[in-house]
Amino acid sequence: MSGAKPTVRGNGQLLAQAVSNLLDNAIKYTPEGGTISLVLEGPAPGRAACISVADSGPGIPAEMRDKVLQRFVRLDTARASPGNGLGLSLVDAVATLHGARLELDDNAPGLRVSLVFPPEARR
Repeated sequence: MSGAKPTVRGNGQLLAQAVSNLLDNAIKYTPEGGTISLVLEGPAPGRAACISVADSGPGIPAEMRDKVLQRFVRLDTARASPGNGLGLSLVDAVATLHGARLELDDNAPGLRVSLVFPPEARR
């Protein structure tokens, strides 16, 4: 699929809100002078597209990554910052609605969160 554009079928407003939530989290938890990246990758074997937001913040310990996808869950280190613990659960719900997979990975340092869309999500 060389040269194919990364496109997916879905609700544009919900997808925009999901990406906005990921960027908001990255901004909130990345220290001054840190880095944040937003990457959109095109079709690859087994997927239509992938949207990733990565930061150089404190990250989320591997053993807590499933837990932070639950509503109202906040890590102890996040309790001093604004928020209600709904951001990642909302992103996960949008991913599920679109048949996508939400992946949380170590960015060494920081966190990389990816929305991976299945091939059938392609327009």
